[in-house]
Amino acid sequence: MAETTNMAGASKAANEAQEAMKKQIAELRREITKINRTLSDRAEEAQGWYDSAAERASRAARQLRSQAHTVTETVQQNPGTISSAMMLGGVLGVLLGIVIAKSSEPERRWF
Repeated sequence: MAETTNMAGASKAANEAQEAMKKQIAELRREITKINRTLSDRAEEAQGWYDSAAERASRAARQLRSQAHTVTETVQQNPGTISSAMMLGGVLGVLLGIVIAKSSEPERRWF
């Protein structure tokens, strides 16, 4: 009779443990479902950002291409003006370098 009571108690404890495990598993499944839903929403947001960035980059590339074409046409139509401007810029750069070099203190010789 004592053995029957012990077996019934053990069986009841096993059933309670099994029910507790089932509840935990159900809770974990709900949590996983929520996480999957959140990840899906974030992936959709990221896709939207990516599409937007790709669109802006495409527009910027078209604009740069257009401006480069305009500059190329201008250079082809006015080669003398462009070469004169480049020469003038080079001369001004050299003069500016000389002025900066002269305005700095002379080096002291170590010997």
